[in-house]
Amino acid sequence: MAGRIAFLLGNLAGGGAERTMLLLAGRFAKAGHAVDLVLGRADGSLAGAVPDDVRVVDLGAARTLTLVPRLARWLWRERPDVLLSTTDAANLAAVAARTLSGAPLRLVLRQSEAVTPSLEGAERLRDRWRLPLLRWLYPQADAIVAISHGVADDLVTRVGVRRDRITVIHNPVDIAGAGALAAEPLDHPWFAPGEPPVVLAAGRLVAQKDFFTMLDAFARVRARRPVRLVVLGDGPLRAALRTRAETLGVAADAAFPGFAANPFRFMARAGVFALSSRWEGFGVVLVEALACGCPVVSTDCPSGPAEILEHGRWGALVPVGDPARLAEALAAALDDPEDADARRRRAADFAPERALPAYAQVLGVENPGLG
Repeated sequence: MAGRIAFLLGNLAGGGAERTMLLLAGRFAKAGHAVDLVLGRADGSLAGAVPDDVRVVDLGAARTLTLVPRLARWLWRERPDVLLSTTDAANLAAVAARTLSGAPLRLVLRQSEAVTPSLEGAERLRDRWRLPLLRWLYPQADAIVAISHGVADDLVTRVGVRRDRITVIHNPVDIAGAGALAAEPLDHPWFAPGEPPVVLAAGRLVAQKDFFTMLDAFARVRARRPVRLVVLGDGPLRAALRTRAETLGVAADAAFPGFAANPFRFMARAGVFALSSRWEGFGVVLVEALACGCPVVSTDCPSGPAEILEHGRWGALVPVGDPARLAEALAAALDDPEDADARRRRAADFAPERALPAYAQVLGVENPGLG
């Protein structure tokens, strides 16, 4: 059984993949394992969220081409027993670096999104090379963790990974931690008692999240009733989204406050949480919103939302890119919120205690105290 675990990330941006890896690293460290968090670059909005008992290794590599040799040298020198990486770039670097280093370690790749939708219409040269690289390098890993059944199916059909090499482990969510953070005060005038309800969304301001459809749907709801929209997160489309809000005439009621270190206090006070993505690997923000008792609405995008919401049992699922249907679902959720306690019980199905033993098994480590 292995004892020293290395977790590989490109950086500490505030996305779901990074938060999940930090949670896993912290839980394995508390269970008595020696844990290294190996980073291409030790920067990003979550840089201050690394658990104290996790050692940070900054390789100072901003690009995959420089990450591979630096990671290979580190693996050869430090010899961890197992390496878990996530995101395509880090995964490809991990496979190449292990081969280059010759280090006898177990390599597990965590696939955090389906390959097919993210490659549709790929124009950049590096995107066109991505699929051949995945098909060449992924089969060299000892095991692959897919964060949803949809991601697993996509790996089989598009990348050619054998199904028996894939383990599906839904993202663990710190339910108890979310509840504690949700109780923290929120000093925002829109969430004060007596104010109109708030439609809340969160994620990077990129095309994948399709916040343009969200704005179009919000404008339809806003035309019929007082309501506001808050989108937490940052990204290259912020200016374009603000321009769309102005064009739709809802700029006064739509806010883009940027990254929030504690989104749970927003979720606990929102009228509805909405996910408008074109695709997801899992959709951990839906679980987080459910953990806060917030009603949720989501696009029925590949791959995770339908699994989380059990095909509509815990929140409406609407077609991708359909503002009319999304608006209808938002209005219905605002008019008839379901039982908050039931939503919290559903979120508990994704607590770390459910996922950590499965991670211990696929990593090949002992799991005392992991559930």
